[in-house]
Amino acid sequence: MESGGFQFEQEFIDSLRCIPMVVRLKLDTCGVKLKLNHWHQFTQTERQELVAMPCDTVSGIPAYRQHLQALVTRYTGQPAKEIDVPAEPPWLQADVPEQVQMQAATYNLKITGDAWQSLTPGQRFALIKLSRPSHENRNFMPAMQEFGLAD
Repeated sequence: MESGGFQFEQEFIDSLRCIPMVVRLKLDTCGVKLKLNHWHQFTQTERQELVAMPCDTVSGIPAYRQHLQALVTRYTGQPAKEIDVPAEPPWLQADVPEQVQMQAATYNLKITGDAWQSLTPGQRFALIKLSRPSHENRNFMPAMQEFGLAD
């Protein structure tokens, strides 16, 4: 992923019609619940800015939140809902979350602790999001392959 998006997102990453994982990670990091209809109101340039803007430092996280909320407020008249940010996000933990292991098991795969720890926080975040029961999981296997966890 790192700059623009993961390979499994390529079908929509250029148009940015969906919120890419890189931005979703930033949303969960800064505590903003951005809706797809908010995202669709932003210009392509504004979406690109949200993809590129850092959100991983003590000063960068509140700056990202403020910039994002200013955009949402400009288009909707009110800021987006804020969400709690866990003190220890699961994508920064050493252990593989159970939901990720359960999703991997549906493909007869297992993720070892070493393999999990070798992933970037963005890759871990993607697997967590792609393994949620409420999520459409069709990109889980492509993500596992992209991250070297499946053949």
